[in-house]
Order: sequence, then structure tokens, then C-alpha cells
Amino acid sequence: MEPRRIVLAVVLMAAVLILTPILFPTPVPAPGSKTAVTDSLRRADSATVASTMPVTADTAGAAAPGMRALPDSLNPVPQPVALRVDTAVVTTTPAVFRTTNRGAALIGAEMQQYVALSNKGRTKGGPVELAKAGDRLLSFRLVTPGDTVALNAQTFTTTRTEENGRAVVRYDATVGARAITIAYSFLPDSYRVNVSAVVQGAPENSFLLIDMPPGFRSSESDTTEDQSHLAYAYKPDQQNAKGVSFSSLDPGERRIEAGPINWTVAKNKYFLMGVLAPQGAPGFAEVNFTGGARVAKAATRSEATIVASLKSGAVAFDVYAGPQEFKRLVAIGRSFETSNPYGGWLQGVVQPFATMVIRLLLWMKSTLGLSYGWILVLFGVAVRIILWPLNQKAMRSSMQMQRIQPHLQEIQTKYKGDPTKLQAEMMRVYKEHGMSPFSSLSGCLPMLIPLPVFFALFFVFQNTIEFRGVSFLWFPDISLKDPFYVIPILVAITAMGLSYIGMRGMKANEQQKMMMYLMPAMMMVIFFNMASGLNLYYFVQNLASLPQQWLISQERTKAQPVVRG
Repeated sequence: MEPRRIVLAVVLMAAVLILTPILFPTPVPAPGSKTAVTDSLRRADSATVASTMPVTADTAGAAAPGMRALPDSLNPVPQPVALRVDTAVVTTTPAVFRTTNRGAALIGAEMQQYVALSNKGRTKGGPVELAKAGDRLLSFRLVTPGDTVALNAQTFTTTRTEENGRAVVRYDATVGARAITIAYSFLPDSYRVNVSAVVQGAPENSFLLIDMPPGFRSSESDTTEDQSHLAYAYKPDQQNAKGVSFSSLDPGERRIEAGPINWTVAKNKYFLMGVLAPQGAPGFAEVNFTGGARVAKAATRSEATIVASLKSGAVAFDVYAGPQEFKRLVAIGRSFETSNPYGGWLQGVVQPFATMVIRLLLWMKSTLGLSYGWILVLFGVAVRIILWPLNQKAMRSSMQMQRIQPHLQEIQTKYKGDPTKLQAEMMRVYKEHGMSPFSSLSGCLPMLIPLPVFFALFFVFQNTIEFRGVSFLWFPDISLKDPFYVIPILVAITAMGLSYIGMRGMKANEQQKMMMYLMPAMMMVIFFNMASGLNLYYFVQNLASLPQQWLISQERTKAQPVVRG
């Protein structure tokens, strides 16, 4: 009985092994699918790497280790050896650029004048590198009617020359029946590169797809905060710049923005890489954004592709890979300084204020030669002095309104059944005291003037590289939060002092008393994680406001409320 069971088991196992592949064949990736493209690129990469071993007299015709060499008569016909994959390094005064002949791609940009503040992924104190390991800052695909070719799978020949004082790296390859040339011309003393592409025999309606970096290496002390600024931005022709943060894109979500597009950038907190259409030339046809996979809910990767039309088989554009230095971005033109679109739906108001504030701070720095910490102190005092007359008028207007409030309340009670008489009596009181029903509103307006400056400074501290790594007092970096949380507490204390002094001579109700304590506490919580430089500015503003608030309170205590009009 036992042998029969063994035989039956063997037969069933054989049947399973034979029938499973027949009934459930392994699916073959469809042509053009992501899996098929990825597999083909991997095979191409493997073949190229295997063929880049130098051929010498000792190695030519040698058998692989562990294999017997074939007789000469059985050796295969020699095949052309693939081009070696190499990297071209070009050094300008401020940067070191790296390109590769594998796809004629830009694979690195090192900022010689900026030090990495984080040791994550590289030595602390070394120059800032934009590209993450394994990522490309710029890569290309060719689209012709009915076909798309990823040039990253192609190995180009490299030619290095110098033209008009510029280092030029030229890449040539034949893809299918078409010769393709991609050339990089590096501007000395600059972070800029002129790029051109020529495709011989390209039919009409052909495009060059320019893939932007999917992310950046973080070189900041607070890498999490740096990654929160990862975003793309683009400038439609005749419109304001628009931002697309990595976190606003769900994984796999795709957005298509129609052209003409003047420029597109990828950026983190302080550095960016931008692709710009030539000055005065038609913009790019469109730009596409796709959300990337997230790690622990953090959006650290995304994709952006610029679609550039090939005119007579050619296209040219400019690349900027460097710091977000305001003066450099302004010098490029094309409104490139707005590559950080501030303010969201309030951009039309906030962006001009932010531009005005950064221009003023840079001017003060160059004129006075002080550190940015002292510049912020002086700026805060200057703003308060400039607004002193307006605030004085607003405070006195408020004080007058408080003085006539008892009489206005008496009139409202007396004539509550006669609206016409009530309005006439109230207007008489306003006129006798040189006021109007809008005096309270006009008195509040000067108080609102510092708000746009504050909001502008908030956004300025987000990306102004001039503040990066600047120490002041106990702050190691004025662009980051106070590590000891001293300055937010001082902001809250001075805000409470202003409220207390402002209520002297007033008969405050319970709600006003509660707000005197609640508002400073809320401000302390809000300011806890804000840049220490922004806290410093607000603290100085509060200090500079104390004398004026004290003088007004003295006037209020001396004045007597008006009981009769």
C-alpha cells in the first residue's frame, strides 16, 4: 500500500510542475510599459559596463576565469567595443560641474563658495553638492512622431574644447539613423551654462524632453526643514511665477501646465536648478509634474519634465545651477528672482513687499558693513521710527473714541426708538470733537502697516541665502529657530508689556484682561519655530514701541472722560 502512495505522490508532483507553466504563463511586459523600458535600460547598462574593460594584448582573446579558451578557429568574429562611460569635470570660479557621456546628462554641481552645514551624506565643511547620489540634475529624452528614446541609454562620444574663453563639452551619438549633438558651454565666473541640442533629420513635431532633478542632497543643519522646501516653480509667459511643492503632489499624481513657459526650476531652501528659454525666444511648449513615492509621509522626491519643441531639429536653453542669491537671479532677467513665488493667493501683495524688503536689507548690508543680525536690529528700529507719526495719530484717535464712548452710549440709550434723531445727535458729537464715525477705522489702519513688512520678512527668511549660517549673539544661524527658545519668550514678554501699558488709564473688562495674557502666550507658541532673525526683528519692534505706548498712556491717565457733549 505504501509504495502505491509514493508513486501517486510523484505523479501528482510531476503533473503540477508540468502543467503550472502552461496554465499560468509568466506575463510578458507590453512594449513601451515602464517595466519593459526599465528592463531594457538595465540590459543596456549591463552590456555597456561589461564592454568598457580596457582591451590590451594580455586580455584580448583571453577566456573568462574558469573557462577553457577556444581555438582561434572557433573564436567569434570580434565585435566593436562600446564606448567607455566617462565624466567630464568643468570648474568655473564659483562651481564645479560634472557631465557624463552616458545620455549627455548633467550629473553634478558643486558650490565652491558655500559650505555644507550638515554631515549627512558628505563631510561637514565641504562644498555644497546639489545632486543626490545616483540622481541626474538634467537628462534628456527624444520624442519623434510615434517614438520616444531615452538618451540615458545611449553612450555619446565626448569632445572638449574652448570657445571664446568658455569651456565647451560636446556629446555626439547616432541614435537610429539620426545624429544627435548636445553641447554644454560653461560661463566663467558664473553658475550658468548654455545648452544646445541638434537632431539631424528630426521630423516636424519632434520634441526634446528635459527631465529636471527629482530631488536635492540636503546640506543644511536642519535637513527636515530643508526638505520641506523642496518644490518646483515655473513662469508662464505674461503671468506671475507659480510654485508646485513636492508635498502638494500625491504619489503618481500628474499635472500638465501648458506653455509658453519662460522657465522652470527645481529648488530646496537655498539652492535651485533652473532651465530658462533664451531671452526673447518663444517659451517651452509645456511642463509636466508627477508626484513621487513618499518615505514616512515625507515628500522628498518628485518628477518634472520640460517639453521643448525642436525647430529645424534644434533647441537651445540656459541652465542656472546655484544659490538663490537675489542679485544673481535679478541679473539673469526674465523675472527669475521670482523663482520663489511668495504668498500663495496673496502673491500680488506679498511678493512686491518681499522684493522691496530684501533689496533694502541688502543695501543696508553693503552700505553699513554690519552683520545681518545688527542690520535686522536697525531695520526694526527704523520701521518703528518711520511709523511713529502714524501710530501716534492712531493711538490718539483711539483715546478720543474712548473718551466720548460714555456720551455715545447715553445718546444710544436715550434715542434708541428714534433712528433719525439718534444719527443726528451722534454726528453732532463726532463733529464737536473733530471726529467722524470712521475715525476708529482710520485709527486702526496705521497699526496694520507693519503687517505686510512682517509677512514679507517671514517669506524672505524662508529662502534668502544671504542669511544662511549667519550667527548673532547666541543664535548659531539667524535663518533657523532659536535653539534655546529665549527670543520667543522675550517676544511674548514685551508683547505683554505693551498690552499692560496700553491698558493704563482704561477701565478694562474681563475679556480685555484675559486677552492681555492670552495673546502673548499665543505669540510665543507661534514664534517658537520661526527663524530667530524674524523673532529678533519682532522683539526689537516691541521694544521700540514701548516709549510711544508709555507716552500715550500718560496722556490717557491725565485726560478725563467726556460725560456731556
